[in-house]
Amino acid sequence: MESEGRRPRRGGRGGPRGPKPVKEGDVIEVDIVEKSRRGDGVAKVEGFIVFVPGAEPGQHVKVQIEKVGGTYAIAKIVE
Repeated sequence: MESEGRRPRRGGRGGPRGPKPVKEGDVIEVDIVEKSRRGDGVAKVEGFIVFVPGAEPGQHVKVQIEKVGGTYAIAKIVE
């Protein structure tokens, strides 16, 4: 039985729709805003999550996007 005022979720996990703000190979500068459960740095680009292994909250780093998923991307720090 459904609770009043709640609608059932329909497929997917939510998150950004439409074109993603990054693509594989992009080199961008980001601010690391938090640490993920797995220990990766987390940045956000137009609300899209970018995981950056080896980065720490508070850092401003230049990264290269390595993989883009449905709701997140993974990037590496570049010099």
